[in-house]
Formats: sequence, C-alpha cells, structure tokens
Amino acid sequence: MKKTNKTNKKQAAAWVLSLLPLVMIAAVYRRLPAEVPMHWDLDGAVDYGAKAQLWVIAAMAPVLEAMFCFLPKIDPKNKNYGKFGDAYLGIQLVTLLFLAAITGICITEALRPGTVNVSGVVCLLVSLMMVYLGNVMPRFRMNWYCGVKNPWTLSSEAVWTRTHRIAGRMFFASGLLGAAGAFLPDSRAKFAMLFVPLALAVIVPTVFSWKIYREEQEK
Repeated sequence: MKKTNKTNKKQAAAWVLSLLPLVMIAAVYRRLPAEVPMHWDLDGAVDYGAKAQLWVIAAMAPVLEAMFCFLPKIDPKNKNYGKFGDAYLGIQLVTLLFLAAITGICITEALRPGTVNVSGVVCLLVSLMMVYLGNVMPRFRMNWYCGVKNPWTLSSEAVWTRTHRIAGRMFFASGLLGAAGAFLPDSRAKFAMLFVPLALAVIVPTVFSWKIYREEQEK
C-alpha cells in the first residue's frame, strides 16, 4: 500500500492511540481496588476479576494495530489496499477508540461504581462503529481480511462490489437502529436492537453474494 505523508501521520496516530489504554491503566493502577469489574451480563450483574487482567485488555490494542499493519503485507490482494487506504486507516482509528473507551469504562466503574450506564454506552459505541463501517464499506476493494469475505465475493470483482454496496447500507441502518435502542430502559431490549439488525446485516449480504454470483455464472 503506497503511503503519503498524510497517510504516514494517520498511521502514526493509530499507533499512539493503540498505546492509550496502557497509559490509562498505568496512570491509575495504584488507586484501583484489588478486584475490578470485568464483565456485565444482560441483567446488569457484574463479574469482578483481578485488576492485573486490565493489562490484558489494554494490550489488545497494540496487538490489534500490529495485525492491521501486518496482514495487508501478506494479502495476495495487497495492491488493492491503496485504493481504500483512508477507509482502512479509519477502521483502525475507530476500533482503537472503542478499545480505549472500554478501558475507560472498566477504570471508571472500578473507581466509582455505578457512574456509567454500561449496557447503554457499550451498545451506543458498537452501533456508532457499525454506522461508520457501513459508511466506508462500499469503498472496500477485494482483499482477504477486510469486508464481506466468502467464496463468491472473492471470486468476482463485480460480486464483491455489489455485495459491499448492500452490506454498507445494511450496516449503516443497523447501526442507527442499535444507537436508538441504546437509550431503551431494558438491557435485553437494547441488545436485541443491536444484535438482531447486525445479524441480518451479516446474513443478507452473504446470501445476496451467493445469488448474484450464480446469476453471473449463468450468463
């Protein structure tokens, strides 16, 4: 993927952002209780774990960023990344912001339990990621690691393009529904509004890609 100075700066920003969760934990680690909230179920019940486990969560960000940078280098479709480089970098930044936010939620709830409406905030964050993904997905070019990848989209540029157009619309719409559902009072309703549209946004484009691939082969 050919990089410009602007692209290099964005990539550097992504690496800096990937270290933010580690910095956040290091800044407050001594103040944290021995056990911190690590998991919330659909009813809002909290599971606690040793605070050292927060380092594992924080370390996910730089590991994930390393994968973002490494995988295109071994992708047989490596040259295509230059055609959607801004979208690919955007996905990195949005994902890293999400991980930093999750780290912040864990820290806040450890220091001041009950401060954050965890189910609502997490559903909203995931929904906003889906909105962004839906917005940039039509720009994706054929590759092995990013987008709707199945035997039919990876066998035809036309199928790839048409599939990602409909997938982009569906992810965008499902993200909006999930964001609206994040403000519902019932936690189970929030997650239903998030995951049911998300499941459809995954299944429908997959079936659509199979259908249009068959139509293409029958011509």
